[in-house]
Amino acid sequence: MKILVTSELPGKTFEDFIADSQHDILILSSQERVSLKKQVEQFNPDGMITLLSDKVDRELIDLAPNLKVISNYAVGFNNIDVEYCSAKNITVTNTPDVLTDSTADIAILLLLMASRRAIPSDSFTRAGNFSGWGPSLFLGRSLRGKTLGLFGFGRIGQAVARRAASFGMKIIYWSRSRKSEEIEAETGAVFTSFDQALRASDMISLHLPYISELHHLFGKNEFEKIKKGTVFINTARGKLIDEAELAENIKNGKIYAAGFDVYEFEPQINNDLKSLDNVILFPHIGSATEETRAQMADMVISDCTKVLAGLKADNPVK
Repeated sequence: MKILVTSELPGKTFEDFIADSQHDILILSSQERVSLKKQVEQFNPDGMITLLSDKVDRELIDLAPNLKVISNYAVGFNNIDVEYCSAKNITVTNTPDVLTDSTADIAILLLLMASRRAIPSDSFTRAGNFSGWGPSLFLGRSLRGKTLGLFGFGRIGQAVARRAASFGMKIIYWSRSRKSEEIEAETGAVFTSFDQALRASDMISLHLPYISELHHLFGKNEFEKIKKGTVFINTARGKLIDEAELAENIKNGKIYAAGFDVYEFEPQINNDLKSLDNVILFPHIGSATEETRAQMADMVISDCTKVLAGLKADNPVK
């Protein structure tokens, strides 16, 4: 079988996969990924291992008439036309659950860095401006006693709630469906309406998947409703936010500080966001631990090769 892999992956399983595989494997360079459709047409793979940034649309799928499986190296899969794959009996898989803790850690890290003015403090110190302790030097915001509003309360949102509770925060959440009483009791989170969560939160963190119905969930009207001085964090999907409106609300002081790991037009980032020292910008590293990324590679390789061997995938998206 022919397997096209759009990027090298970390971990020993991937190394063994390349060295010992009985399959014909093509691993694309970053330059070759730019012409992904051309590579697919020429190679005509039976299976593909893709990244979230690879657009796998109908046109690309039709270029590979032998295609049986697409294993996406991510939890999300909105880069793939899953409905079209289903119609053509192509299995699509992802990597659920594995990156819950690593992404939740990043959300808390951003929350702490934004609240405690980590970036300007670091820059100030590196520039040689620190001359000794002062009572008003880089005052930030405490987490204890603040209300954290979680928008989206799946596995990652729940993991963030558990971490935030240890800082003495009050946790409220909004999601498209209310969670069980057991989950609410275990996390200490209280379900509210979307509007309530906007108005009551001192700090906001996004943990929703991206679907077209949630495009610009946070826009001008929503930012008008949040508290002045809100800390705003997004480790979910960039298109949930109207980034231009967001930048304006940071500049005018409605948002105290912000932290992001994802962007509306990724990898491009709004220039206003890049110019503000109360904004932390991470390069989409939510799952970037050695352990998590290696486990993700294990999952996509296993599922891809299982389907090609006529077996069921462990992590089909539908």
